[in-house]
Amino acid sequence: MSRLIELVQNASQAEPTPKAPKRSFIDLFDRLGRGVVGLGVNIFDTLVFNGHLLVAVGRAFRNPGKIRWAAVFSLAERAGLDAMPIVAVTTFFIGAVVGLLGANMLSKFGAQVFAVELIGFSVLREFNILITALLLAGRSASSFAAEIGSMKMNQEIDAMEVLGVDPFDALVFPRFLALLLTIPLLTFIATLAGLGGGLAVGWSVLGLQPVAFFQRLVDNVGVQQFWVGMSKAPVMAVVIAGIGCRQGMEVGGDVESLGRRVTAAVVQAIFAAILIDAVFALVYMELDI
Repeated sequence: MSRLIELVQNASQAEPTPKAPKRSFIDLFDRLGRGVVGLGVNIFDTLVFNGHLLVAVGRAFRNPGKIRWAAVFSLAERAGLDAMPIVAVTTFFIGAVVGLLGANMLSKFGAQVFAVELIGFSVLREFNILITALLLAGRSASSFAAEIGSMKMNQEIDAMEVLGVDPFDALVFPRFLALLLTIPLLTFIATLAGLGGGLAVGWSVLGLQPVAFFQRLVDNVGVQQFWVGMSKAPVMAVVIAGIGCRQGMEVGGDVESLGRRVTAAVVQAIFAAILIDAVFALVYMELDI
């Protein structure tokens, strides 16, 4: 007993480990180096994921009978169709706000009737697909990352690989196809809702009848602007589904990793949606479309 007390006293009297002096300049370059290395690893992992996904897509086209259509339609309902109310309500108010701001600003120049063209161009070209993509980035990308990540954390994906089932065929490709099918539909609904919001403002504020509203849209905006917005939908679907599934596949064995990857999926998907929309805008501007 005395020997044990002596050991405890010696341990309590031991000198604390000296702390290494902080070297802010060196630590800065250390963080920058780690960030560059992390970016390179992230790019490499993304390329690997894209390669696996392309292989899964190729297998699906070669043998469509092996596509898990039940999973595709179930995911399409949860990821897309259940999002219709929030997409419609959000774009309705966006169209109403654009119409109200346009009417107020253009009334100073006596050109408030041109608010119809402002609503048409903004909703048909930009806001319909952008609002849809941002909502799905927060809703579907996080859901995909959480679902796949929880399976990865519980080692269910490892069990699938042991049984000879490719996780990209069973988990990633159905989510990829489901979002590819639902985003164009949601974009179309967002277009109708946005124009409905603009029509409500034009009717109540400007006294513009619905027939005149849609006639000005047909004459001065045209259907081409609608197809410009719809052309972005497949790209948004591929990117959002890819980001969500990739972050889910990168989850480790702890809950902290799951939360970190879900957060990364939402942030990256939102950033990618805005970046893609900006790139499309620049390309169409150069092509004079």
